[in-house]
Amino acid sequence: MIRKVLLAAFVFAMALPGVAQEHSPNRLNTYSDAGSGGGFLKQNLFLGGSINLEFSGYDFNVGGSPEIGYSLNNWLDVGLLANLNYSSERADPGGYYNPNVRSRSFNYGLGAFGRVYPLPFLFLAVQPEYNWIDYNQKDMNSGITYTASTQATSMLLGIGYGQRVVGHGSFYIALLFDALEDKNSPYRDFNGAALPILRAGFDIYLHPSR
Repeated sequence: MIRKVLLAAFVFAMALPGVAQEHSPNRLNTYSDAGSGGGFLKQNLFLGGSINLEFSGYDFNVGGSPEIGYSLNNWLDVGLLANLNYSSERADPGGYYNPNVRSRSFNYGLGAFGRVYPLPFLFLAVQPEYNWIDYNQKDMNSGITYTASTQATSMLLGIGYGQRVVGHGSFYIALLFDALEDKNSPYRDFNGAALPILRAGFDIYLHPSR
């Protein structure tokens, strides 16, 4: 599975310049050094990232995701990202949410993203990821501690709001959920339920338009 995800991310990145050539510069809020013939527009390349927060009654997660991307036109951004996250789940003595087990984890991963803007201030997001996770769990009843390392595939889907000007910059806030059912996903709780992911981010274009 990891090979498929990383291969898809690689192909995704290599395809960016070719796909960009199929879009007319007239559809972009920018100017091109390549002239009217189209081609790769360096001012459409951006660098940025986001911080994320997950929460529920017993769960907490905080992390960050640096990213590099390309604006294909006024309504579509694509790119690659990495992520680092810390998660914790407090023990439930009542045994309703979990069998009184405290869980902590740290994960890092790689992925790709696409953001479609049906409106200038609104976008739909898709974000496949592959994560490596280190777990630490403690049974508060027995005092026994358990550690493990695992891997998981995630597919984050959601909606976002923000301000974006191609060739200049953007900032946004998004609400995402993991659409896959991998029990080891860092975006699911002890019982396997998907957690809401709140992300706030910004991007800066590397060659701003004048």
